[in-house]
Amino acid sequence: MIVGVPSETADDETRVALVPTVAAELVDKGVEVCVESGAGTGSMWSDAAYREVGCTVVDEREAVFDRADAICQVRGLAANADHPMDPYREGQVVVGTLGPFDLDEATWEELGDRRLSAFALEFMPRISRAQSMDVLSSMASIGGYKATLVAAERLPKLFPLEMTAAGTVQPAEVLVIGAGVAGLKAISTAERLGASVRGYDIRLEVKQEVESLGADFVELDLETEGSGDDEGYAVEMGEEFYEQQRKQLGRVVPESDVVITTAAIPGAPAPELVSEEMIANMDDGSVIVDLAAADGGNCDPTVADETITYEGVTVFGPTNLPATVPGTASQLFANNLYNFLDHLLADGELVIDTEDEIIDSTLLTHDGTIRRPHEESDESADEEEGTDGG
Repeated sequence: MIVGVPSETADDETRVALVPTVAAELVDKGVEVCVESGAGTGSMWSDAAYREVGCTVVDEREAVFDRADAICQVRGLAANADHPMDPYREGQVVVGTLGPFDLDEATWEELGDRRLSAFALEFMPRISRAQSMDVLSSMASIGGYKATLVAAERLPKLFPLEMTAAGTVQPAEVLVIGAGVAGLKAISTAERLGASVRGYDIRLEVKQEVESLGADFVELDLETEGSGDDEGYAVEMGEEFYEQQRKQLGRVVPESDVVITTAAIPGAPAPELVSEEMIANMDDGSVIVDLAAADGGNCDPTVADETITYEGVTVFGPTNLPATVPGTASQLFANNLYNFLDHLLADGELVIDTEDEIIDSTLLTHDGTIRRPHEESDESADEEEGTDGG
């Protein structure tokens, strides 16, 4: 079997789906790995590094698609708006983050016509045996870490408490909204930098996790029963709830020097949690990093992939912070991807068993059949779609 790794073509995408150290593990299993020349450059991996572990490096992008049985991509299909349909061969396997919620009807039909087996890693089930394959959590962790560094770099004051001969410097006040993977990483990073940190989430059950990291948990006077699903993730609430939430956050946000927001709902616009009025009441020089910018943002003024100033407050709207840490991000993505491929491999070939929960959850199309697994739960989506904090 041949696994192909083309270069990423999305704007500002520096990651690569497989790094040499992980590709070597596939080679050891008898899998041939074909890599496009320059695919690892953005994450500091040379063509020579791939050749040294037994990979084949080819100059032409099309050659990867022509040769490979399975194509591995960080961002494919709708996750790469610049090139939504690569030259996949009929019957090919495609694995990566594929933007399944944004696929249009024409693309669905094309996937079926080409009889592709397309695996969207965004739909990895939240079960224990799939944790090592969970790309979204890996990338969300990096995003939360980098969001804190972005804020610390822009804030015109230090994060930690400083006792100096020139006087005492009070610590920066940091508020993290959302205690999912990204939020918890932002909290822990801000704590390590010495800030005074508070965390907020509609799920009261995460209070212990927030406090275990050294932060204070913000409790609002809200009815939160039913705010968490069976897996412990937050779910989408009604507009009346969000209105009350914004009203009460209006007393908390202005007290902060830094606000990092992480609330996102798969397949739906991000909830608007921070209003223009709240931001106007923050001190000049304060910083907001909105990690939900790709889905419309948690803050009213947020603009995706732009940094703006609103009433003296800097508002960042990053949509791909993991790509700013390409070495670590690529390593983790590759580890997740390898574990997924290894789950499918049997005697050197990929076996697609739809009775397996991991395969069934992530498989979008197979052998001409359009499956759209995310639509199977649409009837309960309004009640059960989670805010992952990533």
